[in-house]
Amino acid sequence: MDAMTPQSPPPAPDPVATANAQTASNRATATTQQQLNMVDQSTPQGTLNYSQNGTWADGTPRYSSTTTLSPEQQQLYNQQTQLGQNVNQLALDQTGRLTNFLSSPVDLSNDAVESRLFDLGSKRLDPAFARDWDARETSLMNRGIMPGSEQYQNEQDAFNRSKNDARDQLALTGRSQAVQEALTARNQPINEITALMSGGQVSMPQFGSTPQSSVANTDVAGITQNAYQNSLLPWQATNNYNNALMGGLFGMGGAALGGWGRNGFKFA
Repeated sequence: MDAMTPQSPPPAPDPVATANAQTASNRATATTQQQLNMVDQSTPQGTLNYSQNGTWADGTPRYSSTTTLSPEQQQLYNQQTQLGQNVNQLALDQTGRLTNFLSSPVDLSNDAVESRLFDLGSKRLDPAFARDWDARETSLMNRGIMPGSEQYQNEQDAFNRSKNDARDQLALTGRSQAVQEALTARNQPINEITALMSGGQVSMPQFGSTPQSSVANTDVAGITQNAYQNSLLPWQATNNYNNALMGGLFGMGGAALGGWGRNGFKFA
């Protein structure tokens, strides 16, 4: 009689509860994997240590890593930091001078280049010209050619023409060098400041690769669904049995009613 009592199927899992359980499992797995991967390291240059410093809003642990230099490396770091500060300050001081320096554009016009070229050339040519004329004038006077004479004037004119020719040759062949020297003088302060700005770099110790552990997530949703499907099996078996039993009873009843009709019984 109990087997014929209608049975209700087991209630389906609550999807919200299942999702929350899966989320909690994923969080626990991620936390475990993070903890396995946080391996403290120690090298001659320093150490790397992990520690928990509280929790996040959802209660998940929060960690931090701390790098500690060895005493020798810490001393080098302090010295390098002080050197970097000094060099950087020197670079800053020089930028004030560079600002004023760059406010005047470099002049590479013909007049400016030739002026610089003759200024540089005169430092070498003028002493040589003076020695050559002294020697030539001495030779003239030893030969009785005195200043004021026509021959003396001709010799002096020829010497001046040679001086002009030397300067013209200097202008023709020395322009490229004069331009290069002007640009070098222009760029040198910039190069110096650039070199100062690249100093004072700080390098930190290089630690080895941290081992990476992989922890598989627990399929809470799948396990819950499988458990639900398994819980349906007894209900389905009972339900199938009741259906078969009821089908058999109805079949017997139909057969009995059919026999009464054949024996002459009638229903009002």
